[in-house]
Order: sequence, then structure tokens, then C-alpha cells
Amino acid sequence: MGSVTCNPLAPPSTHLLLNPLKIPKFCHSRRHLHGSQRASKIIAYYGLKTPPYKLDALEPYMSKRTLEVHWGELHRGYVEGLNKHLAKDDVLYGYTLDELVKVSYNSGNPLPVFNNAVQVWNHDFFWESMQPGGGDIPKYGVLEQIEKDFGSFTNFKEKFIEAALTLFGSGYVWLVLKREERRLAVVKTSNAINPLVWNDIPIISLDMWEHAYYLDYKNDKGTYANVFMNHLVSWNAAMSRMARAEAFVNLGEPKIPIA
Repeated sequence: MGSVTCNPLAPPSTHLLLNPLKIPKFCHSRRHLHGSQRASKIIAYYGLKTPPYKLDALEPYMSKRTLEVHWGELHRGYVEGLNKHLAKDDVLYGYTLDELVKVSYNSGNPLPVFNNAVQVWNHDFFWESMQPGGGDIPKYGVLEQIEKDFGSFTNFKEKFIEAALTLFGSGYVWLVLKREERRLAVVKTSNAINPLVWNDIPIISLDMWEHAYYLDYKNDKGTYANVFMNHLVSWNAAMSRMARAEAFVNLGEPKIPIA
């Protein structure tokens, strides 16, 4: 006699628990056999998500080679590491990836699974924060909200790039929506930490680990950050994330239109 349970993660978008982007299913399957037959347990966790564009689609601003190494090797390694942790103990079975990040952060005393879980989340979000033909300036309510909270888009852009240049060591730069203050803010995080653990809602992110830019820009972090803002950042993704964030945070005016 056997039993199988399979629990898909929350709707195709668990980033922020409100993000429209897909995340792999979390499926747990067990089969118990009686008699002399040995019991077997089959477990499947997270898969490696493909970026929402071809690996050469961001050229010349981010090379295919960078994607092959960063996504194809490093990101893959985090997925495999996460699955190995989860295979050892199914106590975390059933959590969405967002929830797994928050729970494993453990109020600042991270559990062993945290680093791999959060880096899978961070990389999925980073790839989806870019698009071919990206950059320029956002439109509609996103631009209005940025102007409201930063004074101007130019002020925001300068603050974002300054955060990238002043980040010590490895980490990420984020545009987030602060739930309590009900405003946008630029934050930087060290190593793998992401703003979910502080209950912020990420809108866009820039990976400032050296492997994200070294093949294309060597140690020139300034050019990398400027290229991201001018040619890569996906304001379409930002608009979609902001629209869904308004289900949780009342921003008043302007109202972010759903793309």
C-alpha cells in the first residue's frame, strides 16, 4: 500500500508572497511497502528556474558567458545545496520559498538551510529584475511613486548607484517598499541577506557579488551599476510587483496600474 502527497507552492508567484513570477513546485512523495520489500521514499524539492530570456539576450550589457557561469553554475549550485539540506529532514516541507527564507533566518540566527534558500530566492528575483531593452525610466504610477519618495527619478538613481558603490564586500542593492512607512527606499544588504527578513517588499535588486560583474566589467562596479540602471533593469517587473504590493500596503495616490 502506498501514499503520495504533492503540495505545489503558492500561486505562480511567491516572491514577496505576491510576486507574479513563477517558482518551481515543492513536491514531496513517499511510498511505503509492506512485507519483505524495502520501504522507499521519493522526494523532490526545488528546480533551477530559467531566466525569462535567452542567455545571450542581455548582451552587450551582460554577456552570455556571465549568465552561463552565474546562472548555469553558481545559481544551480545553490538549488542543489538547498535540496540536499531539505532531503536530510522534511521538517520544512510545505513552506513556500518566501516562508522558508523567513523561517530559516531564525531572527538573525540563521539555520544551515538559510544560505542556499535565500540565494535561490535572490537569484530568481535578480534575473527577473532585468529584461532585454531594459533601463530608461519607469512609467505611470511607479515613476510617480519614486518621485514622491525620492524627490525625483534622478535622485533615486543616484542613491541606488551610490549604494552599489559603497556596499562593503559582497551583497545586494534593493529598491523596496517599506510596509510600515508606506514608502519606497533603497537598501543594501550584506552577503545573502534579503529584505524579506525585515518584512520589506522587494521591487528590484542588483547583485553586487563579484561573480555578477567581473567577467564583463572586471572591478569596475560603477560602470556595472550604471549599465544596470540604464540598460538592464526591468521597470515592467517593478510595475507588476508594485501593483501587487498595493494589496498589502495602502499607498494612497498614485495608484499603480496593473500591467
